Amino acid sequence: MENEAAQQPQSPAASPVMSRRAREANPFRAMVFGEQADKMIAQGTSVIKLSLGEPDFGAPPAVRDAMREQYDGRALPYTAAMGLPELRQAIADFYRERHDLDIDPKRICVTAGGSAALLLATALTVDPGDDVIVADPSYPCNRELVRSFEGRVIDVPTSAATRFHLTADLCSQYWTSKTKAVMITSPSNPTGTTIDFNVLDEVCKLAASRGAWRIVDETYLDLADREPDGTEVKSVLACDPDAIVCNSFSKFFGMTGWRLGWAILPDEPTVLEAVDDLATNYYLCAHTPTQHAALACFTPESLAECEARRQELLARRRIVIDGLKRIGLPVEVEPNGAFYAYFDISRTGLDAWTFCERALDEAHVALTPGRDFGAATADTHVRLSYAASREALTEGLERLGTFVESL
Repeated sequence: MENEAAQQPQSPAASPVMSRRAREANPFRAMVFGEQADKMIAQGTSVIKLSLGEPDFGAPPAVRDAMREQYDGRALPYTAAMGLPELRQAIADFYRERHDLDIDPKRICVTAGGSAALLLATALTVDPGDDVIVADPSYPCNRELVRSFEGRVIDVPTSAATRFHLTADLCSQYWTSKTKAVMITSPSNPTGTTIDFNVLDEVCKLAASRGAWRIVDETYLDLADREPDGTEVKSVLACDPDAIVCNSFSKFFGMTGWRLGWAILPDEPTVLEAVDDLATNYYLCAHTPTQHAALACFTPESLAECEARRQELLARRRIVIDGLKRIGLPVEVEPNGAFYAYFDISRTGLDAWTFCERALDEAHVALTPGRDFGAATADTHVRLSYAASREALTEGLERLGTFVESL
């Protein structure tokens, strides 16, 4: 009987079920179009990639040299979860010298990319059922982070009239009894526009008065144009020292694949302890050799190199703005930070997704549809990244012009 029972066919095991957050996570379509472009390139097609926010400069030479030195056989142990003390101090010095802000290094947490800074900020502030206000359009990953912690995203439609940013009036209109935080990205991804500092101040005051967190992604801050008086665009910390700031080495310092960023936190012991614990549990610490190499970002030579690159991006922006105008694809608000142009394609008779699909298939130009960034401009707008070379931008715009004429 035992042998007979053993020979009976076994019922197939039930497949494990993925979590709801895994099943419902949306793709980042900029990456999807970029991957498709890479496949075409691998097959021998000449594709101009204007879809990803990835500067073509790479890290400053001194940083590359410093990284090579790290791999000489020395031990590379974990750092503290909050980061290498020397790097936290260097970031604090950078804010003092560039933005006239005195920040205690203990408030700085070095993270595994700017994305990890946003992850920590969301984990710190959002509970199930909490509402978080974001601008529509805005960086899509922020929405997915909020949803991962079972918060609810309150998308606030914005327009050219507000430079595609939140205002205090808009926040008041969409505020709920469960609003826990307001998330702002300035300069913005996808529009490349900065929020007016007085408007930012008003939004922060409103949120603070109602007991809500202010999370401000300043990843592109140091790429922003100077103010009319020649000063740097101000950090939110100049008006709201208790805001949570997220930043990255990816954009201004050109270190996208190095995955290093930082968060600046309110000077509250319970907050700092909580973030230390969260960072330890999520990733132990940021990559040790990259932290050491990043110290070279703050030398006079590296900072001069990064400023020269910022000037180069201004020249590239002019190529894009003039080229899109010539094609008849208007940019309603000219970008003054980051390296994106967000343009209206509604006159072509195509929705943004179809426009991007056909631009890739027919013109061999990779772009990002507005669907990535929210519902308000999902079908009408497309993002172009001018982080590519002048030659690539010129060729890409020529191809787009021919494609639009064919429509």
